[in-house]
Amino acid sequence: MDFTFTEEQQAAVEAAKAVFSGVAPDAVPSPALTPGAVADDFDRPLWSRLADADLLSLVLAPEHGGAGLDTTALCLVLRESARVLARVPLLETSAVAMAVERYADPRTAAALLPRVGRGELVLTAASNGHTGHDPAELAVTARRDGTDWILDGLQTAVPWAHGADRIAVPAHTGEGRTVLALVPRSRPGLTLAAQFSTSGELLAELHLDSVRLDSADVIDTDGAWDWLRGVLATGTCALALGLGENVLTMTSHYTGTREQFGHPVATFQAVAVQAADRYIDLRAMEVTLWQAAWRISSGAGGPLPPAADVAVAKIWASEGVRRVVQTAQHLHGGFGADTDYPLHRYHAWAKQLELALGPAAAHEEALGDLLAAHPLG
Repeated sequence: MDFTFTEEQQAAVEAAKAVFSGVAPDAVPSPALTPGAVADDFDRPLWSRLADADLLSLVLAPEHGGAGLDTTALCLVLRESARVLARVPLLETSAVAMAVERYADPRTAAALLPRVGRGELVLTAASNGHTGHDPAELAVTARRDGTDWILDGLQTAVPWAHGADRIAVPAHTGEGRTVLALVPRSRPGLTLAAQFSTSGELLAELHLDSVRLDSADVIDTDGAWDWLRGVLATGTCALALGLGENVLTMTSHYTGTREQFGHPVATFQAVAVQAADRYIDLRAMEVTLWQAAWRISSGAGGPLPPAADVAVAKIWASEGVRRVVQTAQHLHGGFGADTDYPLHRYHAWAKQLELALGPAAAHEEALGDLLAAHPLG
């Protein structure tokens, strides 16, 4: 496989590095030091800098003021954001914007997407369903009322919802179809209850009580939610990879300078073997991530649908990010739990990413179902 990135994708990485270089991970609010939510809103100044650097319009088509890049480019930027624990809804806004551009009415796309690229409109998605274990599209019902749609139900653990302008909510119809509703946060009938993530971020439990939407705010094209769900999952894998890579770098620096018996602890075989195992985890996370991103971006065919590649990436990301931070804590000793050192922040974020991705066993089961439905050979 050739994982060489294009000049445009590499330029996006350089722009992201320049913007995120101003973010200090040890200044990111710590859930261990902050009761309740670490903040009421995301990092708005950083959001403005991302807009000024054209990174919020990266995946939008040129007619909407964007660069026209793909999911791979988005994952490259997300990887950089996770290295510094950037508190912005970059994944959710970009993924929903891509779904709007791909599946929504062109008039809806033209009205929303230029504002997204300028940083004026923040989007998020409700992808956790009622319990976090059931399919998200089954948690909300959508029914027609003339030309309008009426939504009822509940979605839990929605990231950045309190600061978002629109929330993409999947909902099922009486005909067994799934639609994707772009619900304004101020819409009558929509209420948000506070929840808190493992990383201390403010989440929302969405209650939809006969929320009425115009047909222009509902994407009823087949496949829209499945595609958006794949992009969100792949982007979360990119966040896990970037976080894990930075944690392993921190561990390398620490064990290379911490001495025992007159030698750096990195020279001890037990330490080196554990670090090497985590390096292998990260490389597996990386190769499966780019495979999934490529399948989504290119639409290339294969013996299995793209959902299989996404499932493999999620298996490695959910298990890998947990193993990386646990090994880092172990090799740092008590220093890793010191709240004056940023590792505990990475640990909390990694746990949240692991929870967002879901257990590897569930993805293995999904992969098995796909293999059963699409026999190889």
